[in-house]
Amino acid sequence: MDLTIRPEAPEDRRAVEELAREAFWNHHVPGCDEHYLLHHIRSSADLIPQLNLVAVLDGRIVGHILYTRSWVVDKAGSRHGTLTFGPLSVHPDHQRRGIGKALIAHTRDLARGMGHRAIIIYGHPGNYCGSGFKSCAHYGITDAQGLYPSSLLVLELYPGALDGIAGVFAESIDFQVDPGGLEAFDRGFPPKEKAVTPGQEEFFINSHSFVQPDVQR
Repeated sequence: MDLTIRPEAPEDRRAVEELAREAFWNHHVPGCDEHYLLHHIRSSADLIPQLNLVAVLDGRIVGHILYTRSWVVDKAGSRHGTLTFGPLSVHPDHQRRGIGKALIAHTRDLARGMGHRAIIIYGHPGNYCGSGFKSCAHYGITDAQGLYPSSLLVLELYPGALDGIAGVFAESIDFQVDPGGLEAFDRGFPPKEKAVTPGQEEFFINSHSFVQPDVQR
């Protein structure tokens, strides 16, 4: 597979939004909001432009990833910088072919070279543990309620990167999107039928599951 990974160009934006819509439609919920989310994040002050990349196969964009700043807020209120990616999109015709993993590996190395310490995401462990992500419980990193979600995953970019750092994970405020804005934005795309699927229940279970905090690092 002759895959090229390069920065997203302005002329790629509509194709990337269409890609995200195809990748996530009816996946987590009926319909999706990921195409609107990435449209919104592109104008965020927390976007890392150097880590906004597309994967191209045979001249076609088949994958996309972008990163924003995030933080671990410790008990003293100090914020320790980390990175978060998402949405990570791969076209349904090309999923399970290693494109997502290639985007993660490529950007992981770029982020390490830029001096970042860790990547923290919400995602399905089955999709990301193979790329080195581990449970947040290993690092003492919680959600805003002080819990350890099964879906909150951490990747240190070098050994000991998070030594002495624990607390609450905080992602960019720009991950919050207006449902009304989503509806208006989605009307600019070809109509697609929303549906309930078994995979949505799997997503619900995973996203509402938690790890016991007795795991020792």
